Amino acid sequence: MKFRLSISSSAVLLLSLALCGCVHYKPEPLPIAPDLQKTPQINVAAKQYWLPGLAPHAVSPKGLDETTVMTLAVFNNPDLKAARLQTGVANAQLLQAGLLPDPQFNASFATSALDYGGVLGLSQQIQTLLTRGAAKAAARAAGQQVNLNILWQEWQVAEQAREIFIQLRADAQLQSVLTSTRAILQDRYNRDRAAMQRGDETAGTVAADLNALADADTTLRQLQTEVNLNGHSLNALLGLDPNAHLHLIGPIAMPALSQSDYDKAIATLPQHRADLLALQAGYRSQEETLREAILAQFPALSAGVELERDPVEGVNAFGPRVSLSLPIFNRNRGQVAIQQATRAVLRQTYQARLDAAQSQADQVWQASRILSAQIKDLDAQLPELAKTAAAARQSMRRYNLDAPLYVTLESNLLTKRAEAIRLQASLESARSALRTLLGLPFESQ
Repeated sequence: MKFRLSISSSAVLLLSLALCGCVHYKPEPLPIAPDLQKTPQINVAAKQYWLPGLAPHAVSPKGLDETTVMTLAVFNNPDLKAARLQTGVANAQLLQAGLLPDPQFNASFATSALDYGGVLGLSQQIQTLLTRGAAKAAARAAGQQVNLNILWQEWQVAEQAREIFIQLRADAQLQSVLTSTRAILQDRYNRDRAAMQRGDETAGTVAADLNALADADTTLRQLQTEVNLNGHSLNALLGLDPNAHLHLIGPIAMPALSQSDYDKAIATLPQHRADLLALQAGYRSQEETLREAILAQFPALSAGVELERDPVEGVNAFGPRVSLSLPIFNRNRGQVAIQQATRAVLRQTYQARLDAAQSQADQVWQASRILSAQIKDLDAQLPELAKTAAAARQSMRRYNLDAPLYVTLESNLLTKRAEAIRLQASLESARSALRTLLGLPFESQ
């Protein structure tokens, strides 16, 4: 009977130890309301603050400049908050890869007319020790890939926030120019309409004035729609309530790249663009996974000890126990083939991304050069147009110039100014996108 009691005590002890090490389930209900800030604020400790090229930047009570907008986007964006939690999954996978399999305990009982007996055994898989190093290396590289992918997402969100900032600042300037244009057209329409009522102007001229005024109103309405869309998009990026009002201030810090800087960035693109670095880490992880599959070709070995009592003779026996799989049919060839094919896919995926990155960067680089040349030509025209419009304004006041010609000259000047604002915003957006495509640090004001 002592043998039977010892079996029961051992089982109870092992069961108690197993239960003590278990993680208990705790439910976490989903939120039932939005978690959006009413006012912009950065709730990040200074030691946790990190953006490539940007120093810690507090929210100014005067308004949000370009750097603050990017900072708020990176730290408060709801999608990025969710993405950063993926690091917890990667860390858990690394933990899982480093854990050894639990020992195997087995027991059986038998009785006979003469005595009782049974078998107690304890064994441990050995093959896991061979593949554990490769599994941990694969998980470690996969964790690096997760972190680099998150960095690339942060980079893109900051870039998107900066482009919206650029567009909203340009829209504010356009609002002023378009409002001035509309005021001139409204005044011309009022004058010609009054002249028509006196019999001094034709209906065709008034109709043309009205069409021009209607076009100006349409442009203003389109601008209002665009401002509303961009404003809501920026609030969403910054994790703010849709009705939060943002006051944007400050200049755009977007210096041009020289040809040598661009060539150097293109030549070293795989060394500093986060998504390419992430793909490199993923490829290293796959290399280790393939190595793990190759190591798993070795026969699966488990070793342990076994205590046996014969139920007929009542004799106890104690000794080692070894089990070994015979690599005849499987030999893990299927997994090796799968991991080799996966590695080939990842290699070509990286090559395609690298090719696309260089092509996209070149397209934006050339676009920025074209925009710079267009702005230069327009800047050369604007002073002459402004001079002509000023002279026309003086002549109009002295009644030496008819109203239609004056309005045409003033409208041409304002149209060119609006074009210059749009071109400048496009150039700044292109330069911003180029720095992101090249993986270059942000520029601080």
